[in-house]
Amino acid sequence: MTKRRIHIGIEDAEQGFPRFVRAWHKAEQSESGEVEVHLNFEDFSMLTSILTPKRLELLKCLRQQGPLSIRALAKLLQRDYKNVHGDMAVLIEAGLVQKTEKGLFQAPWDVIDAHVRLVA
Repeated sequence: MTKRRIHIGIEDAEQGFPRFVRAWHKAEQSESGEVEVHLNFEDFSMLTSILTPKRLELLKCLRQQGPLSIRALAKLLQRDYKNVHGDMAVLIEAGLVQKTEKGLFQAPWDVIDAHVRLVA
């Protein structure tokens, strides 16, 4: 069974376009169905505004516990429901959390591979 992996990093559109073209050609030539997923941010400050320590804690909890409601997640993490709800909305918008058919929330990624290259 293949693990679902998402690559997170900092990359502008000009840098990402060649990778997109390579992936497109690879998909045309192969029937493997292997999908490469990337979530890129324009700069480090944007990345850290989305992936805060509290939101990373939510993702970790969802991976460990499985699908949960926001209320159950807030209770488990001993956080305010409203704050967890807001964090979940951001993570859903970023594609890092999904809602199940039963209305629970899950982190669909087995591996979140984040890279930050700090170059002067």
